[in-house]
Amino acid sequence: MKLAIFGATGRVGSEVTSLALKDGHEVIALVREPENIKETKGLTVIKGNVFEKEDIEKVFTHKIDGVISALGTDRTTTLTAGIANIILAMEKAAVKRIVTIGTAGILDSRVVPGQYRFQSGESRQKATFAAEEHLKVYQMLKETTLAWTIACPTYLPDGIAEGHYRVEKNVLPIDGMKISVGDTAQFAYEECLNEHFIQARVGLAY
Repeated sequence: MKLAIFGATGRVGSEVTSLALKDGHEVIALVREPENIKETKGLTVIKGNVFEKEDIEKVFTHKIDGVISALGTDRTTTLTAGIANIILAMEKAAVKRIVTIGTAGILDSRVVPGQYRFQSGESRQKATFAAEEHLKVYQMLKETTLAWTIACPTYLPDGIAEGHYRVEKNVLPIDGMKISVGDTAQFAYEECLNEHFIQARVGLAY
């Protein structure tokens, strides 16, 4: 397959990129600073910014089969602006499959019906900016006909993939406290290929 990866130099994105290349897929990565990503067989690096529609459209001049976005909020609107431009480019290029990395805060609350976790107080995060940005992404994707999935990890420490974790559609697995970067990347990568959770948020935790 030929996969477009956004956020390929970040914690989760770099792991996803490694997994895809290891399995022999082609990766097209849009990055602001190409020097921050190692040249590897099967990897095509395009210098650009997700704020620029033209830069994202360069990615889709390649015949993309699926998209994985590991864009973060970084206290800015990079995430929402980037996803909006990615959606437009996907629709223009007739690419359907996208997996994004979200946050457990936008999963449904188990204690307050009709609220998200970050609204109900279930989330340990006191600041809500990141969750609100991820919520906007969820709302944008819901308005499309894309085959989207949002991977929603809880507390996300660095760590390798252990391969043993729980997933649950639209809610966080009960008593879920954390999941490693490695396992989050593994889920996102495999979900992009296997399409088990189409048009759904997926809670990830040990």
